[in-house]
Amino acid sequence: MNTLDIVSQYRPLLFSLAYRMLGSVMDAEDIVQEACVRWLQQDAGAAIAAPKAYLTTVVTRLCIDHLRSARVQREEYIGPWLPEPLLTDPTATPADTAALADSLGLAFLVLLERLSPVERAVFLLHEVFGYAYEEIAPIVGKSAVTCRQSAQRARRHLEAQRPRFTPSPDQHEQLTQRFMEACEGGDMAGILDLLADEVTLWTDGGGKVRAARRPIHGPSAVARFLLGILAKAPPGHAIHLRRVNGQAGIVTEVTGAPLTVTVLEVAAGRITGIRIVVSPEKLRGLSGQSPWDDRANNLPLEEESDKRSTIHDTHDL
Repeated sequence: MNTLDIVSQYRPLLFSLAYRMLGSVMDAEDIVQEACVRWLQQDAGAAIAAPKAYLTTVVTRLCIDHLRSARVQREEYIGPWLPEPLLTDPTATPADTAALADSLGLAFLVLLERLSPVERAVFLLHEVFGYAYEEIAPIVGKSAVTCRQSAQRARRHLEAQRPRFTPSPDQHEQLTQRFMEACEGGDMAGILDLLADEVTLWTDGGGKVRAARRPIHGPSAVARFLLGILAKAPPGHAIHLRRVNGQAGIVTEVTGAPLTVTVLEVAAGRITGIRIVVSPEKLRGLSGQSPWDDRANNLPLEEESDKRSTIHDTHDL
C-alpha cells in the first residue's frame, strides 16, 4: 500500500477523533491535514512501521495543543459556546444512530469541554475508539496506569452529568418532530407541553449575529424566546428534520442555506435542553454558505439576557 493510500485509509478515523476532541469541523480538518502532511514528509512513510499509530499520535497531540490555546479563546467567547454541527448519515440503522448520538451528540461534546485536554484524549481513545491504555500511554506521554486513572475520573464526571434515562432514537425523533410542528404552528401550549420544568436553552451566535448571551431557563421563558425567533423568521424560510451529530435535529434554511441548527436533549419524555447554533462560521460548513452573510443581526435578542446571569421564568426569580 503506497503512502497516499495509507492517508486515505485512515483519514476518516483521524477526522472522527479530531472532531470529537475539538467540536469544530474546520479545525478538525486542519489538524488532519497537518498530520497527513507530516506523514507524507517522512520519506513516503518508509521509516514508520505503524502508520495508524503515528497518525493517531500526531492528531491527538495537535488537538491537545489546540485545546490548550483554545481555552483562553473560549474564556473570551461571546455567549455560550456550542460545537459546530455536523450532518450525519440519515440512512444509519437504529443501533448505529444510538452509538453515534452517545459519542457525537452536541450535549456529549459540550460535556467533554469540562475535561482537561489530556483527559478528553484518553477518554475518547479508550471509550470511543477502543484503544488499550498501553496503546494510549505513548500517544499522550503518560503511563498506562495514569491513563487508566484519567479515564476513570473522566467517566465518573461525565456519568454524573448525563441523564439517567435516555430515549431511543425513534422516541427522540418523534419528540423532535412534535416540537418542530408546534414551533412552526406558533403553538405556545404545544411547546410548553413538551418542555420539562428544568429546561434550558442555549444559543451560539459566535458574536457575529444577535443571540441570547446567557442560558434561558424555564418553560415559559424558553417558549417565549422560541416564538420570538419564529416571529422574525425571514420570508421563504424552510424548516427540515435532519440527522445532526447522530440524532434528529432541526435545520432552518433560507434559499437552501442554513440559518439555524437546533438539537434537543430529552429525558423522561420531555425536552430538558435546547441548543441552537446560529453562528455563521459554524453553519457555513453545512452548505458552503450562510444567509447570515447578508442578514446579520436579525435573530431577536432577549433584552434581559445581558442584564442577568441567566433568564428564568418569573416564578424562578
